[in-house]
Amino acid sequence: MDFSLDALRRDAGPNGDAAHDAADRLLLDESAPARTALDAGDIVVIGDTSGALALSVAAGHAASPVRVHQDPLSDERALQANARAFGLEGSVRSMPLDGELLRGARAVLMRLPRSLDALRDMAGLIAAHAASDVAVFAGGRIKHMSVSMNDVLREHFATVDVTHARQKSRVLIARGPHDGRDPVPARATHDGVIVCAFGGVFAGASLDLGTRLLLEHLPSPGDRDPFIDMACGSGVVGAAMAVRHPGLQVYASDESAAAVASARATAEANGLADRMTVVRDDALSALPDASASLIALNPPFHRGAAIDEGIAPSLFADAARVLRTGGELWTVWNSALQYRPALNRLVGPTRQIARNPKFTVTASVKR
Repeated sequence: MDFSLDALRRDAGPNGDAAHDAADRLLLDESAPARTALDAGDIVVIGDTSGALALSVAAGHAASPVRVHQDPLSDERALQANARAFGLEGSVRSMPLDGELLRGARAVLMRLPRSLDALRDMAGLIAAHAASDVAVFAGGRIKHMSVSMNDVLREHFATVDVTHARQKSRVLIARGPHDGRDPVPARATHDGVIVCAFGGVFAGASLDLGTRLLLEHLPSPGDRDPFIDMACGSGVVGAAMAVRHPGLQVYASDESAAAVASARATAEANGLADRMTVVRDDALSALPDASASLIALNPPFHRGAAIDEGIAPSLFADAARVLRTGGELWTVWNSALQYRPALNRLVGPTRQIARNPKFTVTASVKR
């Protein structure tokens, strides 16, 4: 099957997600001259949604696989599904965001992240490990871009050029890497718990007000099953519970690679690596049915720059699958989101535990 952007599918992601957009097309067009003389092994793609960038590059290069990093697991699975559909499985290689991903790269195509800290981590890593003549093509939708992104790139590149806008999209082109560095997580201490966070993780190393309210009210877990920190972010909830309850085993899960790296760093910083298992997973798919008694969740409601109202209900449903009968899901949410009917329907009888001017904490009992 010949590769076509219009034939890309987003089956692995949420309903309504586009498999590509105008920013992808502009990135491909602006980077085309730089890619012409390069082997695919010289090209790295970061932040691709469904494979529009990586598979376009792979389809035009028959040699080494294109190295790819995508933070959400759903994006990685969408890339894999599209690669299979076009017979390009061996032409792309998913990798962690580390030095090996960027080693010797001469062209980097990337979708600009929302977070400036995430962009700073990426820019420093590229400057540290890519070839000295690397060209970085960083694009996005204009409504999600800011002048501060240019400034962040200039921290690690001698020149940053800005392309003309097209279809409400734009590309920044950075050259001349300098002062490269590997990402180092931010660190802060809250109530005796050290929190570590790489760029782009929700709330960074801070303790957001919703999570604080949840932690103030979480019950003591029993010793029958591990405590589960679902959509764990920096891992602060799981780490705090492990610090409070010596001997407690914690299972923390998130689909974000940056969140998993942060939660593992948080576990290490608090001496909890032997009691805190952190996995990158779609919800709790690696856990069997009816295997948990207590799950804590602060559900995200953004996917990239867009609000996605389908994220929380899908997490509630999987939590219900994993809970034993009588087990409880403790959830904190922005009160305006009104999740209680969905929790009642998907998990079981739900009671309010606490509420402040912005957030609500509930406990749902598995039927």
